[in-house]
Amino acid sequence: MLTVRHRSTRRLDVGLTLGPLGHGPADPTFHRAADGTVWRTSLLRTGPVTQRFVPAGPHEVVVHLWGDGSREAAESLPVLLGEDDDTTGFAPPPQVRDANRRGAGMRMPYSGRVLEALVPAVLEQRVQTVTAHRAWRWLVRRYGSPAPGPEPDGVRGGLRVVPDARTWTRVPVWDWHRAGVDPGRARTVARCALVAPRLEEACAMAPGEARARLEKVQGIGVWTSAEAAQRAFGDADAVSVGDFHLPAAVGWALSGERTDDDGMLRLLAPYAPHRHRVVRLLMLDGRHKAPRRGPKLPIADYRAF
Repeated sequence: MLTVRHRSTRRLDVGLTLGPLGHGPADPTFHRAADGTVWRTSLLRTGPVTQRFVPAGPHEVVVHLWGDGSREAAESLPVLLGEDDDTTGFAPPPQVRDANRRGAGMRMPYSGRVLEALVPAVLEQRVQTVTAHRAWRWLVRRYGSPAPGPEPDGVRGGLRVVPDARTWTRVPVWDWHRAGVDPGRARTVARCALVAPRLEEACAMAPGEARARLEKVQGIGVWTSAEAAQRAFGDADAVSVGDFHLPAAVGWALSGERTDDDGMLRLLAPYAPHRHRVVRLLMLDGRHKAPRRGPKLPIADYRAF
């Protein structure tokens, strides 16, 4: 076990910062314990790693690391925890000033792992979140590897490390079906995995150029590239255009009316380059949800097709 004590000059809320890297309450690569400890696994260039983040004060966290990727992960801890997240000039809208105060330790995480961010984003395309989380959990448990280090309490089956790119390309069609993933999304994951080295290069690019690189893959549009950029690149300005619920939520919060994607972008325009930060604060606040209209959409289960 490698232990690193990270001290920041600003407030640091590990749970809020790393929260977007988890995909559902039973994600086998991510676990948040009741005491605030956060567990996370990743597959780095030097190998797999398990990280346990133990808050040690408003500006400090102790991180325990296991696995061949421990030293590489230790070196990248500052960027993962958002030390490069620059909030200079950010003036939050009045609707989220209280959330901004309460979430002062929230940073934009920078995982630097593009495929790890892209695959769950692809699985979340055009389906309900619960369906996508179920598919991610099933695939990682079947094709991922056991995480190095101890198992956290309360995680059935232990933590897992995501499959590598080669493994993603070899998932057979019947297992995509068993996971509840339609052929279109399955093909998109395979395409991403086939060009994974080129996609990982996007971490060294400017935000717009990086997203353009991702969108060169057939099946990756502006919504998916934004979801990946928010996590892999720590992009505080990447807005998830095309989201089913987001425009209504942002419109209701900032103007008191529902809106569409164009209206959402107009409302968020004054806050660039912090538009995604504003969205995260709106979601953190929780008081500005647009009233529902009509019945919920039924959950499509592709396993039954």
